[in-house]
Amino acid sequence: MPRHRSHSVEFKRQVAQEFLGGETLHGLAKRHDLSRNLIRIWVDKYEAGALDGDAGAADLVQEYEARIAALERLVGRQALELEFLKGALKNAPRPRSATTSVITGPAACPSLKDAG
Repeated sequence: MPRHRSHSVEFKRQVAQEFLGGETLHGLAKRHDLSRNLIRIWVDKYEAGALDGDAGAADLVQEYEARIAALERLVGRQALELEFLKGALKNAPRPRSATTSVITGPAACPSLKDAG
């Protein structure tokens, strides 16, 4: 069995209805590759009314949450790249045309205060 799968509310409802219709727990688990305990949970939720009504809305919310998580990961990755590039720019060698020596620095501007 795969580590983690998410199933639609429609699928959960269908499996619960099949069980309540007389299908055995073992047969359902084997056919759909699910754990029997998971099917029991779905049946309990179905009987409590948690799988009724807004099935489409619940699936849509689940889709949006997955999309938001993916976008948040992308933003985090881009923020790290930006910080890395800022650091690289700070430590980058200066262009050769820029003066870096104190001796050959920019020419001093004569001021009127020094003339007196």
